Amino acid sequence: MAGSRRRPGSDRRPLAYSAVAVILVGVVLVALRLVPGSPLRPTAASHPAPSAAGRSTGAPTDRDARPESAPSPSLEPLPFEAQDLDDLGIKGWYSWAVLDKRTGKIIGSENMGETSTTASMIKSWVVADYLRRSAEAGRTPSQAKLDDATQIIRDSDNTRAQEFYESVGGSASIKRLISICKLTDSKVASDGGWSRTMLSPRDTARLGLCIDDGRAAGPKWTKWLLNEMRLVRGDGDFGIRKAFPAAEQKQIAIKNGWIDRQKEREYHVNCLAIGDTWTMGVMVKTPFSAASSWQYGMDACEKITEALLRDAT
Repeated sequence: MAGSRRRPGSDRRPLAYSAVAVILVGVVLVALRLVPGSPLRPTAASHPAPSAAGRSTGAPTDRDARPESAPSPSLEPLPFEAQDLDDLGIKGWYSWAVLDKRTGKIIGSENMGETSTTASMIKSWVVADYLRRSAEAGRTPSQAKLDDATQIIRDSDNTRAQEFYESVGGSASIKRLISICKLTDSKVASDGGWSRTMLSPRDTARLGLCIDDGRAAGPKWTKWLLNEMRLVRGDGDFGIRKAFPAAEQKQIAIKNGWIDRQKEREYHVNCLAIGDTWTMGVMVKTPFSAASSWQYGMDACEKITEALLRDAT
């Protein structure tokens, strides 16, 4: 009405109430955004993408990518250390190679790919080939055959080795060796005999790995063969493992070869050893004029190994 009077400030109360209501609604909405599972909670996709300058270029870009696992601890070093052995004073030709069983890496002399005749060292493969093929054919060797195999490995019996070699196909066995053990330097002897099989120190180390990981003798007989190689005795117990302390020698599997080559007028001595983390091959050829017997080459195998061993060993 024209003559009515309003109390001072009465027209501002609705505005104040509205302002308070707006503030309360805002507080509630903010609270709801912080509640897990709330439809108002922001998702990862709702956040703005970082700028190119702040983005890690190595981060996964797809949803299925997984972060890389933490790097494995550093491996303990091998007991061997590559070095020049020209000052050893060994007469004739010699070569060596060491394979790390954990990584497959090979270190060796510059001539580690050159070959020599294996002599009895190859018997380790002949026995392995016989045992694996027997298992593949579903046959278990008789105790008499296992006793023969023991004499071939521990005592390097030539007559029994020849019988086993013929039973596994002669030179066909060496072809399987090259294929199964992935050798790169070696070849079958020109006369087909096991003694003149041509191996390099590098391939000798690979043969050691092939025996150790089960490819050579197969899963059934690998442990048996390695144990026999640890029990090599008599004239055949020389070379690589003799450079180690006595307590460690018992755990190192070996098969050596030694022969006087009349045609070449040389003594050929070869050493194969399988340790806990490594395999090793050493080959030596010395002229008849340089030594009175193959003992010179046997001592040379040990001397080369000693020179390569780290000081800690």
